[in-house]
Amino acid sequence: MFLHLKNTDVGYKNPLIKEVNTDLALGDICLLIGNNGVGKTTLIHSILKQTSILSGEIFIQENNVADLSTEDIAKLVAVVFSKAPVPANYTVTDLISLGKYIHYPYYFELKNSDKNEVDEIIQSLNLTQYRDFLLTQLSDGNLQKAFIGRALAQNSPMIILDEPTTHLDDQNKIIILKLLRDLAKKQNKLILFSSHDWRLAKEFADKIWLINNEKLEAGITEEILLKHNELLNPEIFEFNSGFVAPQILAPELHTEMLYSFLQKNVQKDLSALQFKFKGGFWEISTENAQQNCTSFEDILSFITNSQ
Repeated sequence: MFLHLKNTDVGYKNPLIKEVNTDLALGDICLLIGNNGVGKTTLIHSILKQTSILSGEIFIQENNVADLSTEDIAKLVAVVFSKAPVPANYTVTDLISLGKYIHYPYYFELKNSDKNEVDEIIQSLNLTQYRDFLLTQLSDGNLQKAFIGRALAQNSPMIILDEPTTHLDDQNKIIILKLLRDLAKKQNKLILFSSHDWRLAKEFADKIWLINNEKLEAGITEEILLKHNELLNPEIFEFNSGFVAPQILAPELHTEMLYSFLQKNVQKDLSALQFKFKGGFWEISTENAQQNCTSFEDILSFITNSQ
């Protein structure tokens, strides 16, 4: 195994994650997932020896991280953080080329093969038209892609990405995640990336590290999702204390949209109502009556006039 955590407690004065025992191999794509504040970024920092672990051991390529230098770790692991300082007066090409200098002195002139690889990375990220733009001129999304490009240029066997798709639209998310999957499968690289979005896991990740209640649960993506229905059906956010939901029989998206609409517009107990989506209209049933409504406006009017 390329990455191995043995009886590891992660945190600061007190553990955020306790007794982690898991590993990942080259070729694996793993999604690190959990709510804000549970320790995802702290775990990443611990793997990189940027935060000391409280107990246990972490091994990279059978080397104890505690015994590795910063340079050793940089050669083994490329990193993309969601927030990184933007180098002044650097272009996209400059930043991506910077990934090559982990292997050379800073004054070294890149080889033609290095320059060609940087060009290929720029093309693969759809950044060709921005190659000579200053980083300060880029959108958040293109800037994030450029930092990912720097990690790719590093050619390390493992890549860690902390919330890599935060600033990206769906099209660019797919570009990045497909590229990462190709790297893992075709070049045998280990990809570990964190995200709040479990939907990324089902299509792109082989494995999940789920942090919950100070524990890390690791396993095959589909097996973890089947055991955690709350990931697939997240609780709808409730903010209206005067609202009591009705029974809603509808596809998931229609249920969520109706719930959202009612919660914003009604401060009543609707538990006596049943809403059933019939394709082109909503059938609303009460103990004494039944009403068909073709729009949310009609639904609101019915509720207002009937109660």
